[in-house]
Amino acid sequence: MCVSCLKGQVDVTEGIPKEIIMHQCRGCLKWSRPQWVSADLESRELLAICLKKITGLNKVKLVDAGWIWTEPHSKRLKLKLTVQKEVMNGAILQQSFIVTFIVRNQQCDDCQASFTNHSWKAVVQVRQKVIAYSHIALLLLTFLLQVEHKRTFFFLEQLILKHRVHEKTTSIESQPDGVDFFFVERNHALRFVDFLQETVPISYVEIISTFMTIG
Repeated sequence: MCVSCLKGQVDVTEGIPKEIIMHQCRGCLKWSRPQWVSADLESRELLAICLKKITGLNKVKLVDAGWIWTEPHSKRLKLKLTVQKEVMNGAILQQSFIVTFIVRNQQCDDCQASFTNHSWKAVVQVRQKVIAYSHIALLLLTFLLQVEHKRTFFFLEQLILKHRVHEKTTSIESQPDGVDFFFVERNHALRFVDFLQETVPISYVEIISTFMTIG
C-alpha cells in the first residue's frame, strides 16, 4: 500500500485526546500541573504544561507544536501539533491536528487559605520608619528600610514582580508608611526575607507571638 493510500486509512493521532480540561485559579491565575504554577498565555511555559497533559504523545514523534490564537475570555486554549509515526514497512506518516484545552476555574490552595480567617501564619512588614509591634500573628517580621526616599518602594516593587517572589503571599496590603506581605507558611516568609536582604540594605526584628485560635 502506498503512502497516499495509508494517509487515507491510517490515523496516527488515534488515542490522542482532542479536548482536555485545564484548571486555572481565578484568584492568582496560576495553572494546575497538578501543583500550581504561573505561566503567561501563549508562553513557552504554558505550552510545556499543556503538552504534559496530552496522553498518547509518547507513541508518536512530536515534530512541532504552536499556539492558535483564541479570544482571551473564551476559556479555550488551542495547540496545533504535528506528529510522525512509522506505520507499515518503514513508511512514516506525518499528520497535523488541533488539541483544545477547556479552561475551568479551580481555587488553588494558597488562595483558598487566604479566604479563611486566621489562615496566615506570617506577615512581613516593610517600613521606612519604626512602627509599633502587633502580636496578632504567629510570626511578625518587621523591616526597617535604611533609605530616605519613597522611590525605593517602587524600585523594590519592580524587583519583587520581576523575580516573582510575591507568588507565595496570600495577600498584600498597602499601608501609609509601607507594605504588608502575608504568608501561609513561615518558611515562605523567611525566603522573602532573604530576597529583601540581597536586594536592599535593611535591618529587621523577628517577633514570635503566642496568639492562638481554638475551634
